[in-house]
Amino acid sequence: MIGQAFRFVVSGRAGRALLFFCVVAAAALSPAGPARAQFAVCNQTLDALNLAIAKAGTDGTIVSEGWWTVGANRCVDVLKDELANKYIYVYATDVFGQPIFAGDFSGYDMCVAPKRFTIEGTDSCWQRGFQKVRFLEVDTKEQVRWTLFLKQPDSG
Repeated sequence: MIGQAFRFVVSGRAGRALLFFCVVAAAALSPAGPARAQFAVCNQTLDALNLAIAKAGTDGTIVSEGWWTVGANRCVDVLKDELANKYIYVYATDVFGQPIFAGDFSGYDMCVAPKRFTIEGTDSCWQRGFQKVRFLEVDTKEQVRWTLFLKQPDSG
């Protein structure tokens, strides 16, 4: 019944014009495409990772945020806005809470909390009830979009 009504409406020149108008209107009103992540992290390891990031705020204060869970061989869009910072700082742990960045690496000590958090400043972590950990410094080369790939330690 509905099919017959549809065929009746779209039959003839006026019906085709109406159908064309509806298709054009739907295309014009639909979003241009999916939002693009401006800072994404891809986990190329075999384990799920927990991720925290930090960056300078507009007033220059470092703000750390967490947690994002990134499944094995998955990517997560961490920051949605275009990057305004040359440096983003990343801290990641395995599912047991052990840091995945080992050895000597370029980074800075900042604060994290056990549950979802947003922390302003990097000083006095312990006194403020937070844990002090070393974040990896990621140089985004002043690009507005960046994807960080985390790999197995022995894969280079």
